Amino acid sequence: MTEQNYKNHRKFYPPHHFIYLPLLIALEIYGIYKIWDDAGNQLTWVLFSIVIFLLFYLAFMTRQHYALGLQNRMVKLEFKQRYFEISGQRSDEIADQLTFDQIAALRFAYDDEFKELLNKVLQKNISGDEIKRSIKNWRADNQRI
Repeated sequence: MTEQNYKNHRKFYPPHHFIYLPLLIALEIYGIYKIWDDAGNQLTWVLFSIVIFLLFYLAFMTRQHYALGLQNRMVKLEFKQRYFEISGQRSDEIADQLTFDQIAALRFAYDDEFKELLNKVLQKNISGDEIKRSIKNWRADNQRI
């Protein structure tokens, strides 16, 4: 496995992203094409296209909703635990000042940079993407969903 960094930290699930969703997209395109090509069965192809679109939407949203919802909760808990371990103080007030994007970006920094970047975020309110770009020594997260 290659070393994780800003450019390659996104993750794909091949059966979902490269087989199931493209297949649904192809079926949707085919259904829309058949609406105009097969005038005798136009209503059937409209219904077919609607069903395929709903399957695509449901597959996309369900996967995103459950996985990201759980992952976001864990990222916030990880931030609170890490902040406590580094500072010895509760993080409730600090966590309330940060967006989720900022909290998520901070997890890619090792402890020495974490403190520096957290102070920078609190003072200048930089975005999560700016935090990621500022990390000098990337801390890989290979267990994301």
